[in-house]
Amino acid sequence: MSTGSSKSTQAAVKAADRAHVFHPWSAQDLIDPLVVAGAEGSYFWDHDGNRYLDFSSQLVNTNIGHQHPKVVAAVQEQAARLCTVAPGFAVDVRSEAARLIARRTPGDLDKIFFTNGGAEAVENAVRMARLHTGRPKILSAYRSYHGATAAAINLTGDPRRWPSDTASAGVVHFWGPYLYRSHFHATSEVQECERALAHLEEVVAFEGPQTIAAIVLETVVGTAGILVPPAGYLAGVREICDRYGIVFVLDEVMAGFGRTGRWFAADHWGVVPDLLTFAKGVNSGYVPLGGVAISAEIAATFATRPYPGGLTYSGHPLACASAVATINAMADEGIVENAARIGADVLGPGLAELAERHPSVGEVRGTGVFWALELVRDRETREPLVPYNATGEANGPMAAFAAACREGGLWPFVNMNRTHVVPPCTITEAEAKEGLAVLDTALTVADAYTAA
Repeated sequence: MSTGSSKSTQAAVKAADRAHVFHPWSAQDLIDPLVVAGAEGSYFWDHDGNRYLDFSSQLVNTNIGHQHPKVVAAVQEQAARLCTVAPGFAVDVRSEAARLIARRTPGDLDKIFFTNGGAEAVENAVRMARLHTGRPKILSAYRSYHGATAAAINLTGDPRRWPSDTASAGVVHFWGPYLYRSHFHATSEVQECERALAHLEEVVAFEGPQTIAAIVLETVVGTAGILVPPAGYLAGVREICDRYGIVFVLDEVMAGFGRTGRWFAADHWGVVPDLLTFAKGVNSGYVPLGGVAISAEIAATFATRPYPGGLTYSGHPLACASAVATINAMADEGIVENAARIGADVLGPGLAELAERHPSVGEVRGTGVFWALELVRDRETREPLVPYNATGEANGPMAAFAAACREGGLWPFVNMNRTHVVPPCTITEAEAKEGLAVLDTALTVADAYTAA
């Protein structure tokens, strides 16, 4: 394609987008979406030939990279054989997807309820917990994101909840562990863990344990900061749930399927929830898919009692085919192991080295290919580079940093005063180092706003 035709194509796509597409989480007249022409592996590009290293994995979901040939072929083959069939039928590809997922989930989470994505998975996990216990309340953390549907957005802790929070959804929020900005005046991981658990137990006591159906947690908090829980925290939550008959739900929508260097982040701590939600990495988002992995005890609740929930596209054959191909490719190609190795050998040390040289970096945290740099104006006071939930001019320093990343050929994942380093689990050592080099340059822009 000639340069002229590329530009005309880009202009036509942009014009149609601006005329007809209503974009999520956006003021429609204030956005200028990049027109994407194609993608492969760890990169995507526009019609002008600008190529970006995808350090966002789009929305932290292309764990297997863009256009993996085995997954593309599986979708094509399934489409030629059987495009769709209602959820009430048994079909080979759906059964195999469920089997492969159940084989990798912790403990006895061997029944799989399929949804179209993570928010619907959380919605159904909450419904299952309430029906199983006969209790109304759900507890979740302030620093969290669980989706944008009715129950999920109320569970969410970050500011995206505010416009839709009805204050009548039966949700109670609490503070999870976050040593860098401890709400418990802790000075060590051990203190943070102990005090966070004491706080949670106090919330449970004051809300009335007999009224609480579930505690919902992201195993590793994702969009709200890549917060890796201290040793013992998840086990402590498990113990509280067991003591009071509360269902323990782990949200692994973002952390699951290799992102942390394990199939599921829960595997790092040997904790088994009662319900586990997944989406994103299960098939790298090639076709919409999510689900709930269900324990034997909760599944038994609906053995002779109908479960009152379902979706037209639950376990869609094209989505399930992409999941089967994704999981098999991840196993055959050592993709989970690659994520662990890249995190331990390249990203972890490389980000720590950047932090030593850039005064704008307050903290580095993460595991696998799931990292965050917390950017600050002052390392001593830990003042964020931009205020909480900043917009417009107040968000200028982070906007300038993100622009510098893009100018360097890297597409960042930026949220509030953080940049998240979340490339595909398939990223190579050379690609990871390329991304670190761009971050190094972009951080000099952030440094200009610090007190150093």
